[in-house]
Formats: sequence, structure tokens, C-alpha cells
Amino acid sequence: MGLAACSRFLFLEKVLVPITIEDMKREDIDEILEIERASFPSPWSGEAFLTELKERDSSCFLVAKSEGRVVGYAGFWLIFDEAHITNLAVHPEYRKKKIGERLIRFLLKLAVSKGAKRATLEVRPSNLAAQNLYKKFGFEVGGIQKGYYNDTGEDALIMWNKNLGGL
Repeated sequence: MGLAACSRFLFLEKVLVPITIEDMKREDIDEILEIERASFPSPWSGEAFLTELKERDSSCFLVAKSEGRVVGYAGFWLIFDEAHITNLAVHPEYRKKKIGERLIRFLLKLAVSKGAKRATLEVRPSNLAAQNLYKKFGFEVGGIQKGYYNDTGEDALIMWNKNLGGL
């Protein structure tokens, strides 16, 4: 194996982490809260995640695990034919390893399987990494919600993918 091929392999090995994606369970919540606190100025509470577990008809939350550890999570609410993505976060130690991308891909395919034809979400204008991720999946800015984030008063960009059938 030449040096170029070896370097490419090492780069891929560094970027891609083997993960499994599965339904969120009650026992995952402590690890989710750790990621939540490291990722957001106003993190959701454990009670909020427990409520999502109880609302399985309209709510779907997934975790990404590596070697049994929760390294990311994502969730959506299904409202008629629309998936409203509520959460997506990856543990800081596991960022830039395509985990968020794999989570959103799985989440959107799951939403389609449950009847969603479009998806929406809110994102901070300052969160360029998240915006770029969502754009990879066909999301476009469709509006601004003034003062959406209570912690800072920051606006939210409302992003839409109006054709999930194209995934």
C-alpha cells in the first residue's frame, strides 16, 4: 500500500466512527443530558426527554452509540405530514466525524416512512455548522422567527425541506 493510500485510510479512520442508531431509551437520558449541556445554552431537561418517550405516536427520538456510549441524538415531532426536527446534537469529542450527518439522514428516512412529506426546524443564525449540515439535506431558509431563543433573544432561522421524497 502506497503512502497516499495509507494516508487516505488514516484520514477516513479518523473521520468515521462506527455507530449504531437506535430508539432513545430511558437509560440513555443521562448521557443525552451531558451532550445537551455541552451543546446548548438552554438545554432541555431530563423531564422533557422523558415526555418525548411517552409520546411515541407523535414523537421520534434516536441515539447514535459508539461502543455502547451515546455520542449523539436527534428527534422530531410528526405533525400531519410534516416532521418538525426538535433536536440534533453530537458529543463535542465526536464532532466532525459525520455522526450528525448520519443521524439526520436516518431521521429523515424514518420521517418519510411515517408519512412525512416535508420537514422544518429552527436554527440559530450563528450556528453555521448546523445550517451547512441541513443544507446538505435540501433544507433552505424560509423565514426568521424574531427573538426565538429565550436565553439570548437571538432570532431563529426557519429552515424547510419541502420535498422529503427526493431523499
